[in-house]
Amino acid sequence: MKRTLTMEAFEAIPCAVATTGTFDGFHAGHRLILDRMKDIAKGIGGETVLITFDPHPRKVIHPEFPLALLTTLDERAELLSEAGLDHLIVQPFTPEFSSTSSLDFVRKGLVGQVGVKKLVIGYDHHFGRNREGTFAHLQEFGPVYGFEVEEIPPHEVEEVKVSSTKIRKALIAGEVEKAAVFLARPYFVSGTVVHGESRGTGLGYPTANVGQIDPDKLLPADGVYLVMAERLTPEHRGERWPALANLGMRPTVEGQKRSLEVHWLDFSGDLYGTALRVHFVQRVRDEQKFADVMALKAQIQRDEQTARAYFASATDSKSQR
Repeated sequence: MKRTLTMEAFEAIPCAVATTGTFDGFHAGHRLILDRMKDIAKGIGGETVLITFDPHPRKVIHPEFPLALLTTLDERAELLSEAGLDHLIVQPFTPEFSSTSSLDFVRKGLVGQVGVKKLVIGYDHHFGRNREGTFAHLQEFGPVYGFEVEEIPPHEVEEVKVSSTKIRKALIAGEVEKAAVFLARPYFVSGTVVHGESRGTGLGYPTANVGQIDPDKLLPADGVYLVMAERLTPEHRGERWPALANLGMRPTVEGQKRSLEVHWLDFSGDLYGTALRVHFVQRVRDEQKFADVMALKAQIQRDEQTARAYFASATDSKSQR
């Protein structure tokens, strides 16, 4: 996948099959759009193009309303590349750009700078100044500027329309399994292993303290989770180890800040400084304050038994397929 900064820097291609949007999370609905684009491109000898925006438009238009992201820009680019996108254009979303009319965005941007011949958009998509542009407008612009437009209906999972907003709500509630269904993958958080207070080691359960997490990244609700941990190094990328994770304030040991700590099952080694990705599989329980450290240790033992039973069952299920 080729990544280009700004639409102006993009070299127009003869037959662009394009879409536009933030694609935060790159969820199941987004995948449906990209799959359709790929099918069209294959049939007409074209190339797929996504015009996305950074920062998220809402951060510019409504900065008074905090917005946590499901994916950082680099994570989104990685997922899109893996899914087979040909070109990613990252358009800076500035106050000036936000004032671009829907007509100018189509005429100067999509047609003039990208070379769009087929535009595929999601259901109820809006674009341009004050979100004035609609599918109806695109149908009017298409014949004038020489492109076709197709609207993809909303993707539904168990009769629920998938959206980034619904995924955020699920994660805030700790419902990581529901989020995984909407995303078509487990939700993940990326960071770097940093030195902590070594309290887990003292309890006999050493943990990797995941720091340097992007401040705009959405973290699920506090609690204990079953996760798969992945080292983001060239030789280990793609390898996922079963683990337990605690996300929260660690009230029993009077923690002073929210942290994400991962206890790998059957793994030993020095992870300090290693880039790590934590894939959330299932929520085990709320984070809670115990009477003392021994009570905490006893609960961790039970959590580990739960984790081992779950992952052993998951392994057996895969082997029987």
